[in-house]
Amino acid sequence: MSIIEAVVLGIIQGLTEFLPVSSSGHLVLFQQLFGIKGDMVLTFDVALHVGTLFAVFVVYWKKIWEMIKHPFSKLPVYIVLGTIPTVIIALLLKDTIKGYYAGGSLLGPGFIFTGLVLIGAERIGNGRKDIKEMKLVDSLLIGAGQGLALMPGVSRSGMTITTGLALGLERGFAADYAFLLSIPAILGGAFLDVIDVVRGETAAISSIGIVPLIVGVTAAAVTGFAAIKVMLSAVKKMKLKYFALYVIVLGILVVIAQVFFKEQFPWLS
Repeated sequence: MSIIEAVVLGIIQGLTEFLPVSSSGHLVLFQQLFGIKGDMVLTFDVALHVGTLFAVFVVYWKKIWEMIKHPFSKLPVYIVLGTIPTVIIALLLKDTIKGYYAGGSLLGPGFIFTGLVLIGAERIGNGRKDIKEMKLVDSLLIGAGQGLALMPGVSRSGMTITTGLALGLERGFAADYAFLLSIPAILGGAFLDVIDVVRGETAAISSIGIVPLIVGVTAAAVTGFAAIKVMLSAVKKMKLKYFALYVIVLGILVVIAQVFFKEQFPWLS
């Protein structure tokens, strides 16, 4: 992998992890366009996700420190509970999800679905629930939304924030909870990939290159920080429709390529 490819993929991951446009879908799309294939894809994807995790730590370090000091308070407990549905979905559909990522058959429909979800989010009023009013079932349902985003083209932040809004969460808190919920999901993915690397089932860092890896992770962290700030503002100001328009158009273009240009884009079939 070249340094330029690593930078581009890092920027894409950083921006799309927190903007509701599906980081996984964009990474699949650009990795295929760059011709990056093989076992290194999973390892590099996880490394980029760890880069975006740094951005979460920087933006939310005060809240994270409070959760560390009070691990059994409501917010950290609900983050753990919200992770459970995601884990269950990931375990039950592990092979199916891997199959969809190996190709691109659901990429276009996934983008379009994300756009429709965002349009729905724009029509939801501003709830009043914060962590004090939040219920256990709310965390489980938001976690289920995050689990659906394991499919390519479906946005994690889009699904979790929209689910939170539908449950009556205050817009700013819905975004905060969604971003904090990404911490165990990303850490869990990184842990599983480390196990696969040790077992020799996926590519180790040496097969990617230490310089491209560092550059890519750095780019993901920096752009991820900017994306969180943009997303927090967009959610509060009800500006999600612009992201919806983007992913719907992108999804339609991918579907057109799938239907009419199969020879030119065989990996989308």
